[in-house]
Amino acid sequence: MRTTVVNAVGEQCPIPVVKATRALREMTEPGILEVHVDNEIAVQNLTRMAAGHKLPARSVKLGEKEFVVSMEVAEPAGEAPLVEPPLSCVPDARGTLVAAVDSDAMGRGSEELGKALMKGFLFAVSQLPQLPETMLFYNGGARLTCKGSASLEDLRNLEAQGVEILTCGTCLNHYGLTEELAVGSVTNMYSIVEKLAGAGKVIKP
Repeated sequence: MRTTVVNAVGEQCPIPVVKATRALREMTEPGILEVHVDNEIAVQNLTRMAAGHKLPARSVKLGEKEFVVSMEVAEPAGEAPLVEPPLSCVPDARGTLVAAVDSDAMGRGSEELGKALMKGFLFAVSQLPQLPETMLFYNGGARLTCKGSASLEDLRNLEAQGVEILTCGTCLNHYGLTEELAVGSVTNMYSIVEKLAGAGKVIKP
């Protein structure tokens, strides 16, 4: 499929969405619409835009101020009316919700089922109307932020929208995964305790 690239780096809200909408109208065949931006607000608005058009989308944080939002366009919009996304040009108010994940499988019983449930849990978190401020991964949960994890795309999407992804460094070392971290950053038990203590609400799978 052809990829259409929109460079909106340096553009302030709502220009990235305006540029993306224009490019979407100009697409004449199925393909990928790839929008490059430099701030989390733009990522959030572009993600809402994709949801409004029912387009599968993923966002990735490439650097401190480097993000890419990709949308799969199966049917070009042409001149059909497009849904206006609910734009916000200020940082979203997430409160102090923290998600704490201590295993790569959810619940007890079948390990295969538990891993499938965990993948579903993390995807569901990425769809919350109010995203967590921080997600903590420790013990077996450390595997979820490393190479080969089935949830990397969802976690990268969350990180690109401003969610802090932290993984216990001691846990990574214990499982021999120190060099395998693929999303977020390394933290320690003191920081984990501080995040949990300061959370307005903690959710655990």
